[in-house]
Amino acid sequence: MATLQDIAEKLGISKGTVSKALNGAPDISETSRKIILETAVEMGYTKLHRQKDVPKKLCVLIENIEYEEPHHFGYDLIMGFRQLAEPAGYQVDVLPFTEKLQKLTPYDIFMLEHDYVGSFVLGFSLSDPWMKDFQTSRTPAVLYDNYIQSNPNTTYIGIDNNEGMELAVEHLKNLGHKKIGYLSGALGAYIMQVRHRAFFHALRQNGLKSDPTYAGSSYYISECMQKHLPRLLNLGVTGLICSHDQIANAAIVQCQQLELHVPKDISIIGFDDLPISAYTSPPMTTVRQERAELGKCAYYALDSLLNKVSIGTMLLHAQLIVRNSTGPLVSET
Repeated sequence: MATLQDIAEKLGISKGTVSKALNGAPDISETSRKIILETAVEMGYTKLHRQKDVPKKLCVLIENIEYEEPHHFGYDLIMGFRQLAEPAGYQVDVLPFTEKLQKLTPYDIFMLEHDYVGSFVLGFSLSDPWMKDFQTSRTPAVLYDNYIQSNPNTTYIGIDNNEGMELAVEHLKNLGHKKIGYLSGALGAYIMQVRHRAFFHALRQNGLKSDPTYAGSSYYISECMQKHLPRLLNLGVTGLICSHDQIANAAIVQCQQLELHVPKDISIIGFDDLPISAYTSPPMTTVRQERAELGKCAYYALDSLLNKVSIGTMLLHAQLIVRNSTGPLVSET
């Protein structure tokens, strides 16, 4: 592991100057500080070993996910992570991030600059600048529902989406449904791509028709309802799986407005088991993610990375929660 002295010798400056730059001293120019930080990152310097009375710092980097209230999707993920990290002596900071903020500073430099030794990353899309940084980053990062290949400093955690989609399709098949459609959020997110592929794989595994026209995706839920849902209904779909619960809830409401009975005329399954799922009308069948357990897994994975144990992927089993939005096929449409 690189030391302050190693960095100083490489740059031909004093150890004190390096220390000042890494600790944000005001008497170091911005140009010098940038060079020192970049060199420190390049050499693999970390502030993991600190004085005993100074807490080690981890951060949760979050984007596009609500997390502040108990009914928000990210709330339990963060609580699960904190439940293990804080008793282990870590200070955990939750930092909302945007694409604009990511463009200001590379990931490794941001982490070093703010004394964070590792991160739990939630809600980043494939187009985010730091997703490219994660391909070569040296600072440990655990990514929820995002996968970075061939970097031993990153881990992907989530549920087994193939298993979850298999459970959903098999459930509808057992109820007699043969024409099953799929509505999805935009495929610009890694997890949306995974679930999209998993849906068609599950159809094939169950001997059902795997037709690309049976799926529709959009960034906007309204477009899914106005454009793709009517098209799927016209194709004779009697079972519908959605990439997340918000789309499924909208589909239930839209079908009812079209004077279709759920589940007599069409069965609908969501994904994630958000708190609202038990209170939709009818209550929603959905694939559950144990979010608090995923948060704990994120800490286990990050602790492993910090101890030089490289974990590529950690997946929890999926669970199908059967409620009243699915039922036996009454008649083909």
